[in-house]
Amino acid sequence: MLRSDAAPQFHTTGVPDTGVIRRPQTADGAAMWRIARDSGTLDLNSSYAYLLWARDFAATTRVFELDGEVGGYVTGFRRPEQADCLFVWQVAVDARLRGMGAAGRLLDAVIAAEGEPVHWVETTITDDNTASQRLFQSFARRHQAPLTVSPLFVDEHFPDGHDAEPLYRIGPFDAARD
Repeated sequence: MLRSDAAPQFHTTGVPDTGVIRRPQTADGAAMWRIARDSGTLDLNSSYAYLLWARDFAATTRVFELDGEVGGYVTGFRRPEQADCLFVWQVAVDARLRGMGAAGRLLDAVIAAEGEPVHWVETTITDDNTASQRLFQSFARRHQAPLTVSPLFVDEHFPDGHDAEPLYRIGPFDAARD
């Protein structure tokens, strides 16, 4: 386990050299909830929701594990109306691992997962979340896929004063990679 006073070892790329990306297990839900809570930017779902993500959406969710401890995750689902489209619900990385490429690696891993190919990725990002905007812009460039941004959920849709959530749609991905 990575103790809070221990520093992880890093490759020259900055990504922890012992980190692995894998499908989540139900027990990972608690760590996913903690990372979301501590992010300071994500909407925090109930702890129960993260347990369900880890159990029922494991095929479209990945966790980043370092020394036996979950340090990041991506949650997503295939859209029921468009099975080749992965909707990314949340991407979160523990503060001690941010800026080292773990979030991008998580996104790459979830779209490369076994099963039907993903040709589109969608997510929503509030206008003030520049880190997520940069992550998905970089993801689109890395995969040489077009990125469009359009209104989806506007302020008036939310009953609680939540900021608008524009839709980021990336794709189609090059069919040659399938």
